[in-house]
Amino acid sequence: MKSTDHFQNLLRCLDLEGEAEANDVVKQSRQLSGESAERTGRCLLGLAIREEAAGFGGRVLLTLGKRDRRVELPWTKLNSGSPVVLSEEHAAESVACRGVITGRDRETITVALSQSPEPSSDRPTFRLDWSSDEISRERQRAALKQVAAADHGRLAALKRKLLGEESPEFVADGPLPNGRGTDAWRLDESQRAAVAHAMAAKEVAVIHGPPGTGKTTAVVELIRQAVQRGERVLACAPSNLAVDNLLERFLAAGERAIRVGHPARVLPELREHTLDLQVAAHPDLKLAREWKKQAWALRRQASKFTRTAPEKGARREQRDEANRLLADARKMEERLVAHLLESATVVCATLTGLDDELLGKLQFDLAVIDEAAQTTEPACWIPLLRAKRLVLAGDHCQLPPTILSSTAKQLGFDVSLMERLVARWGDVISRQLTTQYRMHEQIMRFSSDEFYDSSLIAADCVREHVLADLPHVVPCPLVQSAMQFIDTAGSDCVEQAEADGSSRNNPGEADIVARQAQQLLAAGVTPSEIAIITPYAAQARLLRTLLDNAAIEIDTVDGFQGREKEAVVISLVRSNTTGEVGFLADTRRTNVALTRARRKLIVIGDSSTLANHDFYRRLLDHFEREGAYGTVWD
Repeated sequence: MKSTDHFQNLLRCLDLEGEAEANDVVKQSRQLSGESAERTGRCLLGLAIREEAAGFGGRVLLTLGKRDRRVELPWTKLNSGSPVVLSEEHAAESVACRGVITGRDRETITVALSQSPEPSSDRPTFRLDWSSDEISRERQRAALKQVAAADHGRLAALKRKLLGEESPEFVADGPLPNGRGTDAWRLDESQRAAVAHAMAAKEVAVIHGPPGTGKTTAVVELIRQAVQRGERVLACAPSNLAVDNLLERFLAAGERAIRVGHPARVLPELREHTLDLQVAAHPDLKLAREWKKQAWALRRQASKFTRTAPEKGARREQRDEANRLLADARKMEERLVAHLLESATVVCATLTGLDDELLGKLQFDLAVIDEAAQTTEPACWIPLLRAKRLVLAGDHCQLPPTILSSTAKQLGFDVSLMERLVARWGDVISRQLTTQYRMHEQIMRFSSDEFYDSSLIAADCVREHVLADLPHVVPCPLVQSAMQFIDTAGSDCVEQAEADGSSRNNPGEADIVARQAQQLLAAGVTPSEIAIITPYAAQARLLRTLLDNAAIEIDTVDGFQGREKEAVVISLVRSNTTGEVGFLADTRRTNVALTRARRKLIVIGDSSTLANHDFYRRLLDHFEREGAYGTVWD
């Protein structure tokens, strides 16, 4: 595909995805109301303002809860950092206010808004709806157009490498320096090789990190090595949580790192390291604030009615002076922002959180994108506008980017830049990590064989660890083995379509999952050490109802990617007479599910349905070979 065709295709896919996202929101809002709407996890209804306070940068912080204070908030996908729209329910003309979720507990949710809402009644009720982020989509469009137009210089050269028109180049890999400011001696052999390879890249390299192999450790060491070499680094990831994880590691290592982005989307313990709060806390800002205060006083004075006419031109002079003061205040703030960014060795931001107005002409020697396989390609071009070299880190054998538009998916929009480069250049560009530090060897083996050419090796510290090794766990057969499959074939565990949605659940299987969770709790495993995951949102909702008071984390596979727990129970849901496995056919989702457990993995499913797919037939054979297969009748 020609360069121009490639970027035109990406631009079309961006538009298709935007349309699909908007249609999805409209469809749900039209079809569903009340509890049904809330069950989608994308809105909260019947909210009342509990508290109003001043937030960062002049924002307003509203804490909302159910009108009836005895009622807890239902399960929701609205988490810290989620973009939302707040509107008044039952109002003839409600002004929608855009905001960002800053925190949530069982009873309340807090949102940061640019202005306080103006209710139309004394006892208003509000609704919060998830909102698309059009600013991020526009930044992707702008980046694609700029790259497509580049025909000379660094950006054009980098474009040719990333489109596969020219082979990526490397200098000879050398041993990693292990001086002050680095921890190269802590890396295992495959991590050292991956970091050395990335350091040797002239344009682009890939660090392929299968589950539990210490990818983030390798990424942090790579960036610290680059800093020691005198380079300025831009560290990015698709999600705020992934960026915060990197920032936390940099700060612990003593790096001068700063976080760019809305403070409300940053973990509370890291907010003091955001650009916004560092600017606000800087002593030089006091003078800028004083100038703004004087400017607004002059504006008020210029517009004030007086009995005696002011001297000719006096009002204009006051307004001009006010404008000069405001301009000086803005310049001081801009200089302060530039100083803070330039003094940092590492700037951390989400891919679409890179604001040209904020960053100005700032350039970087190296851009690193963590979790690169989880984002679409257009987002990756945003940091490339500012970097000489690029390193992508992630695992294309786990979940790809989530795509709503079926047409965009057919056009290849779900193929990440990382996956495309690995498919084109293989070992020329990529180095895989091979020692995993999470799972019992038995849990690891199937994914290693299926997805990683049997290359993974369990570290000694995890190779044989089981729940029984935990001091608070009561010895019993359940906690002495690493994994088991519970076959529901022939039972009354049958899948069903959700009444008012497109997802599926399996009540019989959910009961078995709940019993397994209760047995783990009875054995002394704490709720915080257990997770229940399932591919289907409807099954997750049903399980939350069944285990309402157990305090166990329950989520979809997609929602649990990148996480781990000591014990994981998986509900596969599909059980039918036609052998349909639905979107379980994307086996990368199952790879994620199977690799979340550290010491105990329990999988529950119907072999008569699953065995119709080759991958799941091999999975069943694996459990049998390991002596971990059983049935619901056992």
